[in-house]
Amino acid sequence: MKKIKQWTLDWWLIGILVLAAFLYSWNIWEAGNANDYYTAAITSMIQSWHNFWYGAFDPAGFITVDKPPVALWFMAISAKIFGVHGWSVVLPSILFGIGSVALIYNMIKPRFNVWAARLAALALTLTPIVVADSRTNNMDATLQFFLLLASWCLMKAITNRKPWLVVMSFALIGVSFNIKMLQAFMILPALLLFFWLASKQQLWRRLATLGIALAAMAAMTLAWPLQVDSTAASQRPYVGSSQTNSEMELAFGYNGTERLLGQTTGTGAAFPGMGNSKTKATGEMNPTSGATKGNNSKTGTAPTGTKGNPPTGTKGTTGTPPAGNGGGRPGNGQGQGGTPPAGTNGKQPTVKTKSGTSTNNAPANFAEGNFKGGRGTGGGAAGGRGGGAFSIGNAGPLRLLQSDLGPQISWLAPMAIIGFISAFAYYLDRKRKWYQTTSQQNHLLFWLGWLVPVAGFFSIASFFHPYYTIMLAPPLAALFGIGTVTMFNQFKLSFKHWQSWLLPLALAATTALQTWYVSLYYQWQPILVVIAGVIGLALLFIARTKTWRKSALGVAIAAILAAPGFWSLTPTLAGSSSGIPTAGPTLLTSGGNSGGIGSGSVNSGLLKYVEAHQGNAKYLFATSNASTAAPYIIKSGKAVMAIGGFNGTDPAITLKQFKALVKSGDMKYYLSSGRSGNSKIEAWVEKVGKKVAASKYGSKTTTNAQSNQGGRMAMGGMGSMGSGTLYELDASMVK
Repeated sequence: MKKIKQWTLDWWLIGILVLAAFLYSWNIWEAGNANDYYTAAITSMIQSWHNFWYGAFDPAGFITVDKPPVALWFMAISAKIFGVHGWSVVLPSILFGIGSVALIYNMIKPRFNVWAARLAALALTLTPIVVADSRTNNMDATLQFFLLLASWCLMKAITNRKPWLVVMSFALIGVSFNIKMLQAFMILPALLLFFWLASKQQLWRRLATLGIALAAMAAMTLAWPLQVDSTAASQRPYVGSSQTNSEMELAFGYNGTERLLGQTTGTGAAFPGMGNSKTKATGEMNPTSGATKGNNSKTGTAPTGTKGNPPTGTKGTTGTPPAGNGGGRPGNGQGQGGTPPAGTNGKQPTVKTKSGTSTNNAPANFAEGNFKGGRGTGGGAAGGRGGGAFSIGNAGPLRLLQSDLGPQISWLAPMAIIGFISAFAYYLDRKRKWYQTTSQQNHLLFWLGWLVPVAGFFSIASFFHPYYTIMLAPPLAALFGIGTVTMFNQFKLSFKHWQSWLLPLALAATTALQTWYVSLYYQWQPILVVIAGVIGLALLFIARTKTWRKSALGVAIAAILAAPGFWSLTPTLAGSSSGIPTAGPTLLTSGGNSGGIGSGSVNSGLLKYVEAHQGNAKYLFATSNASTAAPYIIKSGKAVMAIGGFNGTDPAITLKQFKALVKSGDMKYYLSSGRSGNSKIEAWVEKVGKKVAASKYGSKTTTNAQSNQGGRMAMGGMGSMGSGTLYELDASMVK
């Protein structure tokens, strides 16, 4: 390390940050529109302060997205400066991802040592789901950064004895609430425990500081939601994904208890993992929803089509991607109705390999014998590739280690857990009473206090997406870094003390887990993981001096970081940026933007037609759901009304209100996507509307990827459509 004035330049950290920047940003120009649901909102937000403040999905400010707007504010500012591009809307996530790596380094180094900090930063950088989340315009990378920033402020407050930083820390939790609502509060137990154990203030001062801090958190939490709810409904957008047009209901319902108990609103259908399907997990298709029955299948994946490809609808005459409704069954090429996915009656297809046959989800273009297909990663009806949107495994204490979630987050979990035991024992002060903890132990309890509640939630929750598990990445990385150093210091060849066994035990357990994960995808490559792990362990036992033992540990660490490092590299190589971010080998064959939620398509002929005939109408057209509307908003920058919000199920507008828009001339067209949660509006349009013949506008469909990447093909995602039935409306139809 080289000192520059009062600052210390750590070249190892610089290298890790460069690695993070590469993984999070390389090929991001191949991102298309990222998650077009949020990109559409960003397109709308930069058009007016009103849309910016409320996080409006459409330029007319009819409805909001399903999350508060704080994370989108950063993305909108970036888009305002650089224009709306896939890379510009993702840029804040990239920067926040890199910032998180720097923060965790600076949180660990002062209390432990530089190598613990370096290893923690490296582990966070190479966590696959962290890479995937940092490459999209979802809120998760932003949330991770703000939670780490809040934690850093609290640690600084304790170290420097500055109560105002305690207040700042808890206020940032309030800001984080307005990034992704109740998910931000999951680390509150860790913050409260750490403050109580580590604070040196007198009891009354400690209580006063904590009271002011909690008041600041409450104020920052409630300021924006209460402002929205107190504003007249006519003066603001409808709160998307809520049933009562309330941000508070959205926070505690759709984004709160329903995540734990099972989604019951705003879904449009029963998907695996949503917790609202009562059918048995047979792996067969539910013909009424297009989703796999139940949410407890052993593999956690939706059925794949022929040769392991994602399910598709019946190929339409127009050649468009399958239509959907954002929560219903896959549709056909015309957006009318839907058909079950191709395959063997909805069951897993048999895939031939050189070693025999397999029922795994192997991509068709993988070489025989090289890829086995991973459980929970073949892409289902929603995900389309590499980790289905609802592939969350079976609820239970080992859910995070299962094949669905484990390859995204848990590669280093054994090292982290055993590392905590090692570090807590290592920093024990035997002169103190059993309940008196050292400064280092307080920090260890903070990371454990972060890990346990979050892991507990994901172990029992009924509905979440795999990429939410980025919440676990910081504590796992921190405990891995700290624990690896202490386990090495405790390692003695004599094995007289139980702590001496911890390092080889942790390395062996981690190697075994990683071998299993790799075996889910590859035939013979797991042998390499075993060989590397054995070599690392052998060198530890062979080395007789501490210098050589350090080299042996370096080899062992490189061995257990190789597999997660490769998984982390896959989104970068694939140029992946999607609504359902994921990492894994399937990205390398399916392409980074091969469909899924938030990957829509545009019928360019239809768009040109409605633009030419819009006249003075306020809206370009209306449609049932945001998934259909989003790519048209991005392409045109004009208002497209999603009458039912994200999935078409929000009661955002009544038939009477819709008729009034038609009568006033503000609504001239309606694009049917096959099914709408607002059946009254859909039925009325189909009854009185004049069908526009497809021959008038043509049927050429372009995807996000095509329009931004020079023709790179992508499959339409859930709820997206390139074509449907276009209806013309006018005032004479309103009676």
